Amino acid sequence: MIQQDQVNESVPGDKKPLHKILYVQVLVAIAIGVALGYFYPTLGEQMKPLGDGFIQLIKMIIAPVIFLTVSVGIASMSDLNKVGRVAGKSMLYFLTFSTLALIVGMIISNLVQPGNGLNIDPSTLDTNEIKKYVSAAHDSTLINFVLNIIPQTLMSPLTGSNILQVLFAAILFGVGLSLTAEKSKMVIDFLHAVTHPVFKVVEILMKLAPLGAFGAMAFTIGKYGIDSIVNLAALVVTFYATSVLFVVVVLGLVAWYNGFSIFKLLRYIKEELFLVLGTSSSEAALPTLMRKMERAGCEKQVVGLVIPTGYSFNLDGTNIYMTMAALFIAQACNIDLPLGSQVVLLLVAMLSSKGAAGVTGAGFITLAATLAVVPEVPVAGMTLILGVDRFMSEARALTNLVGNAVATIVVARWDKQLDSKQLDKVLNAAA
Repeated sequence: MIQQDQVNESVPGDKKPLHKILYVQVLVAIAIGVALGYFYPTLGEQMKPLGDGFIQLIKMIIAPVIFLTVSVGIASMSDLNKVGRVAGKSMLYFLTFSTLALIVGMIISNLVQPGNGLNIDPSTLDTNEIKKYVSAAHDSTLINFVLNIIPQTLMSPLTGSNILQVLFAAILFGVGLSLTAEKSKMVIDFLHAVTHPVFKVVEILMKLAPLGAFGAMAFTIGKYGIDSIVNLAALVVTFYATSVLFVVVVLGLVAWYNGFSIFKLLRYIKEELFLVLGTSSSEAALPTLMRKMERAGCEKQVVGLVIPTGYSFNLDGTNIYMTMAALFIAQACNIDLPLGSQVVLLLVAMLSSKGAAGVTGAGFITLAATLAVVPEVPVAGMTLILGVDRFMSEARALTNLVGNAVATIVVARWDKQLDSKQLDKVLNAAA
């Protein structure tokens, strides 16, 4: 088993000096980044490489973390039927709650009507800035998505950034190790040993999190400005409020039904939440989230299967954004979408959202793919929300992260691979 001190995370109950706590450092960095971007916007924009560099460093280590966690986890399972069972339960959960998120976004948009009164003529909009997103959306067909899961070689995913390719290769390799357990003992022992330096690297990289959060926030405020939110305040406020509602009410009820508190879970993963808030990318917190879910009593193989898969199939925040943004554009352009057209929009979004990855900008590309199939809503209307998309990206990533943490605990409990006493212990200690 991987030792708990391999990841730079505070053990609940430990007393550390305030300035040494990671989430405090990230919060201070975010505040400094906002101030720099606001008062010195040109200089703030120049901080972009700090945020981008940190995300690249984290993405560098994600593939080895997933490969080791999944392959070693499966290799240690005596019953391979568990793999299929966990995968099946995960996909059932993902389909249910990602669809529910789409429905919640649609209902709130119809009730609040955040786009009403803007009276935008789509023909007057400049679409030059969204061309790259529309182009990317045209390439994201369902067939291309499925084929792209298959890597060129078994080891090539370790040098790439496609999470599903890494997961696919890790599952195959883990199954191979499990079926040849006696002959492959040296390989399994070697992979166990490799986990130690890999997670030490994660610990080292997480020390740079405040710098990454500072750079990303300074760039966002410097480039887009806080003023850009004011013009579309109704959409931004409605989206954030809906995301909070989904986490507290929907995921809160799921957590309550499964024997834990959503608020205690949020406190337990607060370091990851603040990191995501600063970088606008849920990928930044993937390695430490996996370790925390193991520490919370979820079996390694469940964590290894649910969280990486959830980063493409369980994006609750992205799904809320999809229906809400599409209906906002329709309302702003005075397009009356009947219920039938909204249902079609929801069904298309169900498919197009499944290929999104938990990285900055993926939600915007997925929205373009959805609107391209629903002719009633003009794709040109995306220019209306381009300026505030970065600010909404943070709420998307935060909701996605919480959704995947809840999914991991629920699936582990469903499959009787959750240590409930350990979960209560770490959540109560974090409270």
